[in-house]
Amino acid sequence: MDLSVVLPVYNEAPNLEPLHSELTEVLTALGRSYEIIYVDDGSADGSRDILRRLRACDPHVHAVFFRRNFGQTAAVAAGLDRSTGEIVITLDSDRQNDPHDIPALIAKIEEGYDVVSGWRKDRKDDLINRRLPSLVANAMIRAITGVHVHDYGCMLKAYRGEVARGLRLYGEMHRFIPAIASDLGASVGELVVNHRPRVAGSSNYGISRVVRVVLDLLTVKFLSVYSTRPIHVFGVLGVLLGGIGAVVLAVLGVQKVFFGEQLSGRPILLLASLLVVTGVQLVTMGLLGEMLARTYHESQGKPIYVVAEDLPASQAAI
Repeated sequence: MDLSVVLPVYNEAPNLEPLHSELTEVLTALGRSYEIIYVDDGSADGSRDILRRLRACDPHVHAVFFRRNFGQTAAVAAGLDRSTGEIVITLDSDRQNDPHDIPALIAKIEEGYDVVSGWRKDRKDDLINRRLPSLVANAMIRAITGVHVHDYGCMLKAYRGEVARGLRLYGEMHRFIPAIASDLGASVGELVVNHRPRVAGSSNYGISRVVRVVLDLLTVKFLSVYSTRPIHVFGVLGVLLGGIGAVVLAVLGVQKVFFGEQLSGRPILLLASLLVVTGVQLVTMGLLGEMLARTYHESQGKPIYVVAEDLPASQAAI
């Protein structure tokens, strides 16, 4: 299969048939083999019936139905896992992403990139509820991950098939895919894409997602840098805090023994004791984290590296 197009669907009944017609027109014009994978994330508005009709009428359609709503990340992950294309495209099913940008995304992939992220430079969304939270979230993600993509939230992306199927997504990690892919050694590019106003249905996002983005961002940063060495986070903090507490206690001990100063009722004594106890706990957490990391990787056969190419010696040389 040349192309796989993955679309998460959640209560988008009015948009599905027009979107499918537009997608079919664009993909057919490319002259490549393709499949369209719709993943219904527990819709309750008739989207499932429409997807069943589309599948019955179009052999290119692959429909997946969740038993309940698991979230957009789960829907994207299910679609990527089932894709077979050499190039995988993801886009939203609300018709705000423009399918006519797909040829340009494919061309960008063929330039040598592993992931190409769309940039909704002229975004057609509400300023307060959508664009402002997105600006704040994108700035934080760029600053913390070091992957300079303008629009992490744009679902319109292209991937090399092996990269797409190698991603492991949890929680609400779909918005961090460029950073996750970059951490795995993938080259990430960006392309300005068209963004259209919503004409049917209602948005499922708002300003409240900024808090979730911050929490998920901490998770991504920790997993990308310290997942195989958690002691370097907890241990360093533990030694630092415990060391400060120990020094303060030593000074207080000298004051008590040699100068006869009273320590009872002095808040600094309690603070120093708290620092020492906290330091010991953090070091212990780091050691437990090390044990868990080894259990995770060894019990499931999870590699701690990613191979780009493996060229064994030829039989003639052997």
